[in-house]
Amino acid sequence: MQETPLPLLLTPEQAAERLGVRRTKIYELIRAGDLESVKVGRLRRVPADALTDYVESLRKEKKSDA
Repeated sequence: MQETPLPLLLTPEQAAERLGVRRTKIYELIRAGDLESVKVGRLRRVPADALTDYVESLRKEKKSDA
């Protein structure tokens, strides 16, 4: 069985689903500069690897708090 490859750019809704948060949280993270996003025309998209970068930053933050 062949899996469909993940898109390089995700909608905020797709990004929210992958992180397990609501769409509004994604927009908050984008506005705060915590989550990278790009504009494609009038559309806002989140690069798929930006989600990994965001989670890694959370993990580093947790380690530095310890």
